[in-house]
Amino acid sequence: MTANRRLRVLVLTPDFPPVPGGIQVLVERVVRNAVHLEPRVMTLAAPGAEEFDRHEPFDVRRIRSLLGSRKASNALLNAAALAEAWRFRPGVVLSAHIVMAPASRAIGGVLGAPAVQYLHADEAAARARLTAFAVRKSAAVVVVSKHTQRLALEAGADPDRIHVIPPGVDVPERVPSDHDARPVVLTVARLRDEYKGHEILLAALPLICERVPDLLWVVVGDGPLRPRLERRAAEQGLAEHVRFLGAVPDYERDDWFRRAHVFAMPSRVPPGGGGEGFGIAYMEASAHGLPVVAGNAGGALDAVVDGETGLLVDPTDPRAVADAVAGLLEDSERAAALGQKGAARARHFAWPIIAHRVEEVVLGAAHRGRRNVSGQGRSS
Repeated sequence: MTANRRLRVLVLTPDFPPVPGGIQVLVERVVRNAVHLEPRVMTLAAPGAEEFDRHEPFDVRRIRSLLGSRKASNALLNAAALAEAWRFRPGVVLSAHIVMAPASRAIGGVLGAPAVQYLHADEAAARARLTAFAVRKSAAVVVVSKHTQRLALEAGADPDRIHVIPPGVDVPERVPSDHDARPVVLTVARLRDEYKGHEILLAALPLICERVPDLLWVVVGDGPLRPRLERRAAEQGLAEHVRFLGAVPDYERDDWFRRAHVFAMPSRVPPGGGGEGFGIAYMEASAHGLPVVAGNAGGALDAVVDGETGLLVDPTDPRAVADAVAGLLEDSERAAALGQKGAARARHFAWPIIAHRVEEVVLGAAHRGRRNVSGQGRSS
């Protein structure tokens, strides 16, 4: 397909930068690195969006969200997507979140554009009926891990239409080695979901400090759980060992990736299901040469190779987490070996490679859609 005949793709998502988050990064990087597509992104307005969009090499259309009502904002975005599709006439609709499935289905009905549906994990557990609606009629379903693949199958997706494509990573030009003199354990995750395991790490901290007395746990990310975690750290006399940084710019987060010795995020699958679809932060840590300690559940099973790029442990057991983290801090040779293998593996997850795989799914859906229309025309 030549550059001037690129496939028009309408990308629908409520989650898009400059709002931080894993889905936001995934959608932007996939669209940015697509070569044979002419994308147009439909998303919600956000502070700083005008400046951010000015630097994107593709078209972004935004609607103003309704403050305090995510549901109403999503409904408004679905309605706006229908009108935009009528103007843009896409060959395929890429729905990056199941809340956009009503619009993608309607666009297919009106314009005949097949839908490619992304499934991450948490949203499948939270909205089971909408997940089933989103995946059962889609031309293709992109899932980010084997964990998410199981969720798609449980929702009724056609196994032949499911494509397991992990998120990618921004690979640094070189793997840094300028660690802090003080042993640093890093966690990068929003402080909104308990399944991320911050409280387990906090419970493990005294056990780690018994073996590594000068430990510093650096927490990047913000959210409603932060006050409770800060209070518990102070009550346990751990304030000098914990630093909550809140939300920080990417360059500051990457600086901590360079400075840290171990990345730890013992995510678990919550009782209601969902949880970590993949865990981009694990791969970001690996790309920076950090050994990873993760929970042996959910998407982490795809993101971390146990004993090769990191350690998978029981995410509900503070002692297991403490033993893994302290063991790596005490054994610098093993930690370095895991980090080096992680960095080598991360190169296979570079965004251009991942975006190409998604692009192939989108182009395949368009090809099958044209073939089906052609076949219907001959039979009539």
